[in-house]
Amino acid sequence: MVVKKDRSREEFDRDKLRRGILRACEKRPLDVTQVEGIVDDVERQLRVEFDREVPSTAVGERVMTALRAVDGVAYVRFASVYREFRDVETFAKEILQILQQGK
Repeated sequence: MVVKKDRSREEFDRDKLRRGILRACEKRPLDVTQVEGIVDDVERQLRVEFDREVPSTAVGERVMTALRAVDGVAYVRFASVYREFRDVETFAKEILQILQQGK
């Protein structure tokens, strides 16, 4: 079960996870195999680390870590929805952080 931010619970949905990642990766140089690999890795990590309930934050953080490693644009897209970016300044800060860590 996934425990959402509002404390509601829903069954873990691998397809929902895949759809969210695919949305972030639209028109990016990632193929379906890479996306499936990310989904597999995230699901595997969650099964190892958690018993029955997984905070939605744990899911999101693991997806962002995986996307950041393979495609910065997909990472920012996913992060913007997951972290609910409200303005351009938040986007700019996140991009600057990526650029600084890449050096």
